[in-house]
Amino acid sequence: MAMIKVPIVRRSLLNKQTYVLLEQCRRQFSSSSAHRELPLAGVRVLEMGQLIAGPFAGQLLGQYGAEVIKIEPPNTGDPLRIWRELDEDGTSPWFRSIGRNKKSVGVDLRKPEGREIVKKLALKSDVIIENFKPGTLEKWGLGPNELRAENPSLIFTRVSGYGQTGPWSSRPGYAAVCEAEAGFRFINGYPDPETGRLSGAPVRPNMSLGDSVAGLHAAFGTVLALLARQRSKESPGKTVDVSIMESMLNLMEGIIPEYDRKGKIRGPSGSSVTGIVPTNAYPCRTESPTAEYVVIGGNGDTIYTRLMSAIGRPDLVGPDYQNNQHRVARQEEIEDAISSWTRQHTPDEVIAAMDKAGVPVGRVVSVEEVVNNDHLHARGAVMDVPVKGWTVKMPGTFPVIDDVDSAPQWAGPDLGQHTDEVLREHLGLSSDELRSLRENGIIG
Repeated sequence: MAMIKVPIVRRSLLNKQTYVLLEQCRRQFSSSSAHRELPLAGVRVLEMGQLIAGPFAGQLLGQYGAEVIKIEPPNTGDPLRIWRELDEDGTSPWFRSIGRNKKSVGVDLRKPEGREIVKKLALKSDVIIENFKPGTLEKWGLGPNELRAENPSLIFTRVSGYGQTGPWSSRPGYAAVCEAEAGFRFINGYPDPETGRLSGAPVRPNMSLGDSVAGLHAAFGTVLALLARQRSKESPGKTVDVSIMESMLNLMEGIIPEYDRKGKIRGPSGSSVTGIVPTNAYPCRTESPTAEYVVIGGNGDTIYTRLMSAIGRPDLVGPDYQNNQHRVARQEEIEDAISSWTRQHTPDEVIAAMDKAGVPVGRVVSVEEVVNNDHLHARGAVMDVPVKGWTVKMPGTFPVIDDVDSAPQWAGPDLGQHTDEVLREHLGLSSDELRSLRENGIIG
């Protein structure tokens, strides 16, 4: 199909709203035919966040076709570039993953000229993603009120610890703290046998779960805002207010209604789940000095019966064990029977027996086993993405959608790799203008 070339229209000849609409049409038609097949092709996202929550949202949108322009400080870049393990060029492989499909533009937001450049890019964008402390963009003259005066349909996706409003909005909110305040940390660890509450400090997952969960909410909210804008061209752009604390609260299942209606305070449960039996991690026989565990989920009524048959315990079936509430009352007896059996078998033997019986089972594995998993490779869930003279393994793109090729196009770019390209293409800056901005430390 022949491409339609839409000319760049001089802004001075149009009113603001008409200009924005024409600019959106031009971007839509200027995308390549291959890129247009992706669901978010033609959507331009200006990512002004750093570290994890905001950039993870940008990663998700970029994987499905959005043009994501990442604004970074010219000399240092996103701090995530040098977090944890560093590659031979001094850049974190983690950044190469979360920065996939993004264009890096180095702009110093501390300088008025830098803020003016970002403002001009924002006026040609569909979405801004930011995870600064609430009020920061307003202080810079880049808040919703300022930018929507010229681009009424601009969507603001804002990620913070506690939200843009409320008495805690100004508090610094890192994921670990917000996980604690949301009640999530309280239910992780081992229970005190007398109180049922935490025995010692809570156990945390060895990652920033709250940031990633907030990033998922931010990406979802952005897509909802884009749908709302598509349905009503007259309505102003939405503000998507994402709180890390509330994102974690959204994962807390029935904990709040159970407390409200029954006065129950759910506490930690070790490796099991309160009120669902049996589902747990069970030790296996091994010659290794390191303990090996499998997770067995036998909480469905018919699955439970098959599980007891597979481990040779038909005495633990019948009316007294028929439904989950019966099994919860006999949890210790059931768990002891399963773990006694698994201790006599290797993980492979346990998995073979459970597979034969149709009982969900899985080995507790490290990342080494994950990256070598044949099933994940067959699904494209672990991919090799080129970076300079080597490749970086990273998770693929999820969810998988029919006829959508959302494989990473490139790994996270070098700092400022796309500065000239973006400022030439989107703002029409000349080589002399770029050179002057760079000499004055405005761009990098």
